[in-house]
Formats: sequence, C-alpha cells, structure tokens
Amino acid sequence: MTRYFLQISYDGSDFHGWQIQRNANTVQAALNDALTVYFRQKIETTGTGRTDTGVHASFFVAHFDCSDNNLEENQSAHLYKLNSILPKSIAIQKIKKVHDDANARFDAVSRTYCYYMHRSKNPFNILYSTLLTGNIDVGLMNEAAKKLFDYTDFTSFSKLHTDAKTNICIVTEAAWREENGKLIFTITANRFLRNMVRSIVGTLLDVGKKRINIDDFCKIIEQKNRCCSGKSVAAKGLFLVDVKYPYDIG
Repeated sequence: MTRYFLQISYDGSDFHGWQIQRNANTVQAALNDALTVYFRQKIETTGTGRTDTGVHASFFVAHFDCSDNNLEENQSAHLYKLNSILPKSIAIQKIKKVHDDANARFDAVSRTYCYYMHRSKNPFNILYSTLLTGNIDVGLMNEAAKKLFDYTDFTSFSKLHTDAKTNICIVTEAAWREENGKLIFTITANRFLRNMVRSIVGTLLDVGKKRINIDDFCKIIEQKNRCCSGKSVAAKGLFLVDVKYPYDIG
C-alpha cells in the first residue's frame, strides 16, 4: 500500500463538520465514499484536524492508503475524475505521495484559521462572513489578541466535555486586519481546541465593543472556565486556510 496526502477545500455549509458521525453528513464520509468508488477498494482518510459544523476550509490536508503506487503520474486526470464524483462543495487540489508513516494529523506543526466579518449588508457575504454591527475598536482588539501569546492553557475557549487529552496550545499569530471592507482575524497555533477560534473571536469582539477591557480578557483566560468567555461567533465566517508540515507535501 502507498500513502498519499490530499490537499482539499470545502464549503462546510451543508456538513456537520469534518469527522464522520453517525446519521450525519460529514466531509470525511463524502471523501471516503468518493475515493472508495474511484479506486474500487475501501478507503479511509485521516484529516489534519476536526472542523466543526458549518466551518469551511480553503486548505485542508488528509492522508489515505491505496494499492495504486503511481497516482502522481497523470495527476490531472485523477483529479478531474475524483472531483466529478465528489459533491460540488468539496474539491481535491493535489495528490502527493509521502512516506509510509506520514500522518496528516500528527505531523502537522501548525494550523491557520481566518475569521471573516463585514460591516455592511452584502448578499454575496451571507454564507461566508458574519455581519458586524455597532462601533468597534480594532486597535484594542489587536492589543488583546497579543495577550494570547502569553498563555498556553485555553480551557476558557474550549467546548465543554470534549475528548481532548489536553487544552494546551501554542499560539504564534493572532491579529485583526481590515481589507476591502472586511474585518479579518487570523490566528495560527500548533493545535486548536473544539470551538476555540470562534470563542476567542467572540471574546475579542467584547473587548472591541468595550464591554470588557484587556485585563478582563486575561482574567478570562486565567480562570480556565468556558462560562467566563464571550459568546461564540457564527461558524460560517471561519475558514481553515493553511496547514504546515516539517517537510514538503507538494
């Protein structure tokens, strides 16, 4: 068997997240089904992480094993045929042969998410961005976002009762920027907890709207209590946009 990495993207609007669940439409299930049909053998994928219901990915990585050891040859034909089987909301961009023990989840050294918001009603932003209302201090939110670098335990931003063995994460990038009428939050870490980004964004918005100050933001993190943090923002504005590995996956 030969191991391959897939680079894919998907619109998460109609999916209950990445990971297979009983009686639920998931990205992983749709991808497994398409690969199984195409290669005429049972294929099971492992993803770089778990995106929640309604969350999108412009850059997602999964690995799978296949008896065909030459998929990189005539890759464009394979991609065309696989993408014709997949739902319109999922696309495979690349197939890369990797060593047998390469793992899309455990070998990843960082993941980057972006959260998109818009300030005025726009029908073309409905599915992929959240409408921001009221005045907001972006500079203040950026000052608060820098405080994330000072902590590693993000229990306060994690969904309750998950199967995560640890809530320790190392955040290396966290910043807001305005671009073409949109407000975009970018965050990079070695790993993320369930609901972590959406909870951080919601709490930073409380800072920007001056409902809490930066000291309050730090105290929320230190309390390690999800009930203390702000309301999670809508899933539709969140995208996984990059995954880094210690080697080239193509």
